[in-house]
Amino acid sequence: MTEQRESIPPCLIRIDKEGRWYHQGIEMIHREFIHLFYQNMELDSKGRYLITWDGDRCYVDVEDTAFVVTRVSLERGGDRKPSRFEVRLSDDTQETLVPDTLRVGKDHVLYCTVKSDSFPARFARAAYYQLAEFIEEDDLGYFLPLNGRRHHIATSHS
Repeated sequence: MTEQRESIPPCLIRIDKEGRWYHQGIEMIHREFIHLFYQNMELDSKGRYLITWDGDRCYVDVEDTAFVVTRVSLERGGDRKPSRFEVRLSDDTQETLVPDTLRVGKDHVLYCTVKSDSFPARFARAAYYQLAEFIEEDDLGYFLPLNGRRHHIATSHS
């Protein structure tokens, strides 16, 4: 296991819990480079974030998750009830929230899964509040009502 990590060098890139990218301690500001890194990123079976570029691989130090939900918007159905939520991610993409992937982790941070169930994403505070306005509670805990279903929010402390 240690040999495998040693065979994959560090990228010297760190992503903080707010989704900001740093190279050797200096914040990266060129979005086009960050987009390329996101597009070439994978999560291995050990939970490491790897970037493959031109046949080379390196690992990224990630404080929490590489993807952060920065904004939540909702679409309403004909009955004016929420029919779907869209999430804006730190890679400047947007996708439909899969409500069954919602979970609350350590320190009450909300997470979901993004990119076709490939990556976890942490909700930024503003995005959490945008979604929290629709969250309800029943005997089983908290849930997001959507299209006549209650999507209960799992809790984990990892």
